[in-house]
Amino acid sequence: MRRIRAAVTGAVTLSLALTACGGGGADDGGQAKKTLTYWASNQGSSLEVDKKVLQPELDEFERRTGIEVKLEVVPWSDLLNRILTATTSGQGPDVLNIGNTWSASLQATGALLPWDAKSFDAIGGKDRFVDSALGSTGAPGQDPAAVPLYSMAYALYYNKQMFKDAGIAKPPTTWDEVVAAGKKLSKDGKSGIGVEGSNLSNNIHQVFVLGKQHGADFFTADGKPDFTSDGAVAAVKQYVDLMATHKIVAPGNAEYAQNQSLSDFAKDKTGMVLWQTPSQTFASQGMTEDEWGVVPAPVASGKPGTGTAVNSMVAGINMAVFKNTDNLDGALKFVKFMTSDEEQTVLNKTYGSVPPVKGAQKDPAFSGPSLAVIRDTLASSAAALPQVPEESQFETVVGTAVKELFADAAAGRPVTTESVKAKLDKAQQQMPKK
Repeated sequence: MRRIRAAVTGAVTLSLALTACGGGGADDGGQAKKTLTYWASNQGSSLEVDKKVLQPELDEFERRTGIEVKLEVVPWSDLLNRILTATTSGQGPDVLNIGNTWSASLQATGALLPWDAKSFDAIGGKDRFVDSALGSTGAPGQDPAAVPLYSMAYALYYNKQMFKDAGIAKPPTTWDEVVAAGKKLSKDGKSGIGVEGSNLSNNIHQVFVLGKQHGADFFTADGKPDFTSDGAVAAVKQYVDLMATHKIVAPGNAEYAQNQSLSDFAKDKTGMVLWQTPSQTFASQGMTEDEWGVVPAPVASGKPGTGTAVNSMVAGINMAVFKNTDNLDGALKFVKFMTSDEEQTVLNKTYGSVPPVKGAQKDPAFSGPSLAVIRDTLASSAAALPQVPEESQFETVVGTAVKELFADAAAGRPVTTESVKAKLDKAQQQMPKK
């Protein structure tokens, strides 16, 4: 077995510099070294942390295959627009990470490699992957547009010391309890819960789940946008009201889009945060595991489950290949490497996520109480975002509407049912007409 490479931030000493692609250098056969470009999503506390985590893995891949991988870590606030621009221009990377919710939208562009039986065979077979993870890789009835890389779900993380200091005996499990705890925590310059008000994807994830809890799906059964239903409006208002009405979110969170809410949490400025597997980020900022706790994300009442008891979207990162790559063989080898049992264990252990590869899930690292919450959520109370071609536009226009409503709340402007409905109506008018 090869050595386990350093994946923890403080243990990494390799240089971040990436050798430029080109004809210089040779493999063992004396020919020009092949290269790949890879757009990775921001999984850690910063872009630099992700580079430190990933670069040793890419170096190992190069050692094994002679293929150099040129890495760019793209922040979530830019990733979807970068990908959409690349699908239009044809000037994209060879391999890229995508949010699993975008799979059907990006599939519809025709720019991504369809994962047919032959492609899956090249990376070890489709049956290596967990079925629930494969369910968010593209539209039903079509070859997937990507393969699963990391599996995640939302949970509620809470600062144990801040809860103790505020006299809160147990973590909240319902939204009423979240608000009550948040008000006790919001004092002396600290706030109850953090949000990423300018992160469009995060906004969608939260209001989609709240929509489920209000009996709304944001799309009709035949795939048409339905953003202004009573349930959808109530969901968006409930989320923004954490700042606008209940005052348990600091106004500055309206501008957050780069994991700042996690930094606030780790620095004891915020008592709670709803997030997908943030343990690596907490550790990178000096927060030990005994300083925070985790419980399932809240519901209106009772326990998480199906229907109106859904408490998370099916979260995860998929790995896709641009169809026009000039190094398809190398791209498939890279995907095979990144989804191997060994590599899945290394990466998911570092990021605190759950491997979507069955063999890697057997590692004891994924049996702890924190990941048990995530696994249980994925198995019993998470719902996939609509697998429709317009999903990415949905994230953009409704995510922007929520961003603008947070800006209103931060500025002290009233957020009413009417103003929420007006924003969502404007968003619906921006969707493609069928």
